[in-house]
Amino acid sequence: MDKNEDMVYVRLRQHLDRQAVGFPSTKSGAEIRILKHIFTPREAEIATCLRYKLEPLETVYQRALNLVGSSDELVAALDEMAKKGGIETKIKDGKKHFCNPPFIVGLYELQLGRLTPEFLSDTDEYTRDRKFGIEFLATELPQMRTIPVGRSILPQNLVSTFDQITAMLQQAEGPFGIVECICRRKKEMEGKPCKVTDRKETCLGIGHMAASIALTGAGRQITREEAIAIIEQNQKDGLVLQPSNTEHPEFICSCCGCCCGILGIHKMLPRPLDFWAANFQAEVASALCDGCSACAKRCQVGAVSVSAKGKPAIIDLNRCIGCGLCVPVCPKNAMSLRHKPVEVVPPKTREELYDIIMANKKGRLGKLKLLGKMTIDAIRTGRPLKPVD
Repeated sequence: MDKNEDMVYVRLRQHLDRQAVGFPSTKSGAEIRILKHIFTPREAEIATCLRYKLEPLETVYQRALNLVGSSDELVAALDEMAKKGGIETKIKDGKKHFCNPPFIVGLYELQLGRLTPEFLSDTDEYTRDRKFGIEFLATELPQMRTIPVGRSILPQNLVSTFDQITAMLQQAEGPFGIVECICRRKKEMEGKPCKVTDRKETCLGIGHMAASIALTGAGRQITREEAIAIIEQNQKDGLVLQPSNTEHPEFICSCCGCCCGILGIHKMLPRPLDFWAANFQAEVASALCDGCSACAKRCQVGAVSVSAKGKPAIIDLNRCIGCGLCVPVCPKNAMSLRHKPVEVVPPKTREELYDIIMANKKGRLGKLKLLGKMTIDAIRTGRPLKPVD
């Protein structure tokens, strides 16, 4: 590929970096190779005409006049890009709308049906780069949040609907779609099968995201009842429930500590709760706990430990994400969840979430301060900033 075509991808990279969740450059150039996997040169040019917010075809066409001969030609190109998982599309008010998704959560997950060893290698190289990590963590609000598994919620807990998984699914507007977990697929391709479950289809799309799943062929449509049953089984298997950080989620990931990229980031941070959205934390009744370690084995983020047999469990409140997986496995009923003093109410929709992120997007100085904070936290906690396998 000549230098002119390379510049097409550089311009797209720069364009994506200006969106709500950026797409920074790295010395390795892995981000350019990722874009080449997803977009042809012409598609890369057209993608620069989109924004992080969904916009109608007419708006996009005004920016793409020099790239296409007609609006019909443009919509054909955009539809093809959406099928490849390069952009997102949604019907609003009877019209097609289009937008640039972030790399995570978005472009990467939409490549489920197009994974290659080379793409996965480039993704590994890119997401392990510090520049990507800072960009991902620097958002005003996290893109995802953690909610408790149903069996950890006690009758005395006052739980908002957006923290109750079954109520959330019962009230959600369809359709519903199910896909394989891309993180487990990736690990399996690397010869590292999941240690928590052997089930593949665990990640749920709702509404707009379910439609994207159907369009790309990455998954299949299911009923509301099937969606609830799958999520219930995910909880039994010991998976952490992580929906999009909105009152009306468009996706619900069910995550394990051995495969999930998001939980992998959590485990490498010295104080991960500074970057996490969750309304609960676990607590232990020391007088009841016999130190059996069932809770520690169940925890997917290393937040629970038992120093010696017979000693009560210890919960690291800098690391506990309030998933509740430890509660139902405790034979002595010593584990429970407590509501944090201040409930954090998520934005209603993903568009509102990204508007908040965009309005508070950090510049170079803000990111340097964030890096400095994490470095100081690493020294104070004795936890170095490095990936944890």
